[in-house]
Amino acid sequence: MRKSSYILIGMAVVLSLAAVSYAGQSKMMDLKVGDEVHACNCGIDCKCNTMANKAGNCTCDAPMVKARVTRIEGDTAYLKADNWKEERPFKTVGKYVCACEPTCSCNAISQNPGKCPCGNEMIKAK
Repeated sequence: MRKSSYILIGMAVVLSLAAVSYAGQSKMMDLKVGDEVHACNCGIDCKCNTMANKAGNCTCDAPMVKARVTRIEGDTAYLKADNWKEERPFKTVGKYVCACEPTCSCNAISQNPGKCPCGNEMIKAK
């Protein structure tokens, strides 16, 4: 009886860790007007649409810039950075997500594969 209790507790811990691990790889950024996020700075024609909570380079290897959410329409967030003349649209649902461990705070999404701002590979979103 005691042995089965330990097994059940062990299984609960493993399942909890798996749930936390998967939760850290969300393919959607939950943004609100006024939020700040790091975004690809390549220009309106760039297709990577990389956004992250952490500074670094986007999946097309360009430096990201801090931008503020000005409005949200469906699955698109419009961002405005200090050096941009106009706001730019970014998809809030990524085709790729950062593959870093659950303790990583990148929360990066992109429409292209490549490297996450923390240096890990992006993986196809589930």
